[in-house]
Amino acid sequence: MPGRVIAVSRSEGYSFSKPNRDSITLLTGLGVEGDVHAGETIRHQFRMTYEPDLPNLRQVHLMHEELFDELALKGFEVSAGQLGENITTRGLDLLGLPTGALLHLGEQAVLEVTGLRNPCSKINDFRKGLLGEVFAMDPSSGEFTFKSGVMAVVRQGGTVRPDDAIQVETPPPPHRPLERV
Repeated sequence: MPGRVIAVSRSEGYSFSKPNRDSITLLTGLGVEGDVHAGETIRHQFRMTYEPDLPNLRQVHLMHEELFDELALKGFEVSAGQLGENITTRGLDLLGLPTGALLHLGEQAVLEVTGLRNPCSKINDFRKGLLGEVFAMDPSSGEFTFKSGVMAVVRQGGTVRPDDAIQVETPPPPHRPLERV
């Protein structure tokens, strides 16, 4: 069963949460039309100050709705768009995808997964204590797992709406695991 788009969100200005929309338009090589993070080079507010000319590998932020279910069990009420994601999904193991996986959304859009979202301390401003819940430590390796979604670039533009199907196309092996971007 393919994954599904649950919600789409964008914000014209820098804000932690993004309002949900009826649809978003993905622009090839740029990101979400009208979103503050769209662009060929870095648009992340903090990173723009010291790496302004690097390619924007964070054009689109996807987050799995299953994380919200997990957080609710710990007393945190979170809904689509509130953690700054552009696309909220269900039924798709975003964190298990390899780097370079292609996500086909709706009729035309294609995203290439570039890495894990590196959550920042602003999450605690949104809900006190939430930052600690979007990290997990692997007991065997001692490595941290970042659970707050994945980042992607737009390889083919198109319109994305809630309830659109998401098909995954993995790159040929060997697969590279996701790292923070």
